[in-house]
Amino acid sequence: MIKSMTAFARESRSGDFGELTWELRAVNHRYLEPHLRLPEELRALETSVRTRLAARVQRGKLDCNLRYVPAVGLSGSLRVNRAFVEQLLAAGQEVGAIIGRGVEPSPFELLRWPGVLQEQDRDLDEVTAAALDLLERAIDTLLATREREGERLERLLVDRCDRLQESVVRVRARMPEVMTSVRRRLADRLAELRAELDPARLEQEMALVAARLDVDEEMDRLEAHVAEVRDVLKRREPVGRRLDFLMQELNREANTLGSKSADVEVTREAVEMKVLIEQMREQVQNLE
Repeated sequence: MIKSMTAFARESRSGDFGELTWELRAVNHRYLEPHLRLPEELRALETSVRTRLAARVQRGKLDCNLRYVPAVGLSGSLRVNRAFVEQLLAAGQEVGAIIGRGVEPSPFELLRWPGVLQEQDRDLDEVTAAALDLLERAIDTLLATREREGERLERLLVDRCDRLQESVVRVRARMPEVMTSVRRRLADRLAELRAELDPARLEQEMALVAARLDVDEEMDRLEAHVAEVRDVLKRREPVGRRLDFLMQELNREANTLGSKSADVEVTREAVEMKVLIEQMREQVQNLE
């Protein structure tokens, strides 16, 4: 089953530790590129998060945001960094002596200095385990969303394959009439140049024109590429890059068909093929 690279997942969990929320946003990208935003107290999770993402997601740019709200009363207790305060006071006295004016700071003025208050470490094992477990749930949701979007894209691609095949059939049916018309026009032009035509020379010219206008090989390759697209869509593995390559091959054959065309209807079919292939290519860019 093919998967889209575009998806969103949001999972929350509450417990004695507080509340955790993961938000995962994914868009298309050539490789796996996770961008993490973690709370400062859970920064140590980064390596584990990246490992779990890499184990389950092959491609895509992932924005991963974890929010953590501790339960009331679980915040670490505050303590005064006594040594730092003493250093501040000593520095203040030294500056006062230099300027000839001593000033006694109030306790609350000192508390405003970064580093005066320190939060004591607390046990984060429970919240760490809960965050990683919740991440797995969020990845499950993300992948399920990718699969649903992949099903929609698969239907679209199969429909375009059907229409490409129908176009190939119409071109094949049209080519005998095109060659007859070209033969007739060439004979009329040669008749204007000479009253009597050399049958051998005429046949030689006809063969050269037919070779230049022959599109059987292009039609065969178009059908083969369409069949390969159908086969790839059935694989249970990331197929985005392979399908992108096939879109290039399809487009090359459609361009060649258009350049060889000597008929308005065939030119229209070539243009329609290019439109269908471009529609497919745009969607293939979103596939994992």
